[in-house]
Order: sequence, then C-alpha cells, then structure tokens
Amino acid sequence: MTSSAFILIDAQVNMFDPVSPVSSADLLLARLVTLVQRARAAHVPIVFVRNCGRAGDPDERGTPGWELHPLLRPADGDLVLDKTTGDTFASTRLRDELKARGIGHLVIAGLQSEYCVRETTLGALASGFEVTLVADGHSTYDGGGRSAGQKSAAVNAEFEGRVKLACAADVCFP
Repeated sequence: MTSSAFILIDAQVNMFDPVSPVSSADLLLARLVTLVQRARAAHVPIVFVRNCGRAGDPDERGTPGWELHPLLRPADGDLVLDKTTGDTFASTRLRDELKARGIGHLVIAGLQSEYCVRETTLGALASGFEVTLVADGHSTYDGGGRSAGQKSAAVNAEFEGRVKLACAADVCFP
C-alpha cells in the first residue's frame, strides 16, 4: 500500500474569526481536529500549510490571524510550510518533502474550497499523487452569488472520478 500523508491547508486563526468565520466553522474545526488526531494515532505524516497574505491581509505573515488555529497546533515531527500561492506545490518544497518520505497518497482538507484546496488538489494530481479529498473537510465563504456550501459542493463535483471523495468520518489512515 502507498504511504499516506495528511495535508491540512490554511487552518489559520483568521478563517475561524468569530466576526467573519468560514461557513460551518465550528463543525469544520471539529472534523479537522479529529482528522489530525486520527492521523497522529496512525503515525501518518501531517503537513500544516499556512497562507502568507500581503501586508494588511488578515493572514499577513507574523500576525495573529496568520497563526494556525490553537486546536490545530503542529507536534514534533509535523511539517509546517508557508505558501504564497493557491497551489501549495507551486510555492513550497511540498513535492520534494513528500517524495523524500516515500509518500504517494495524500488526504487533503482545509480552506478555502474553491481556492487553495482546489488548487493544491490539482497540484497533487499533476505531481502524480493519489488523492483523497475530504468532502466535508473543506469550507469557504458565501459570495459571488453562491453559498459556501454550493462552492464546496462544486469543488467536490469537479474532482469526482479523479480523486477519492470521503467524508471525514470515513477517512482511513493506513
């Protein structure tokens, strides 16, 4: 069986800000915490990805909003990568780190569905990785005439048949 890693994208404080949280923030956070716990219990490598916004952005590097959510803190041995592009593979050493560890399968969850989750999933496929996208493990904001739920569902639909789609409760870490 191919070795797996859990990629958690942009689960940063600003995304869960009580004033303007992503859709279903509390439920999503609970799912992400459970996924991290299960990955750790299975000794599956975890990669925490942080988006580095521009000056004045809620996720500007070094600001409180840029930090990973306190319930999703990395442990010793976890990899933390800072990115500046939607596709984590485009602006980090993720591909090299995974290949060096013999990883061939990625479980992907996080934020935002139609941006960084989508782009990183595309990057993973282009890099030759097998992917499980946690269908209920990503979210975003309402906007552009569509609800967050519609946007997340559209991302899931886009990848149907190209990746394994699994609900968080059904994700199995080998």
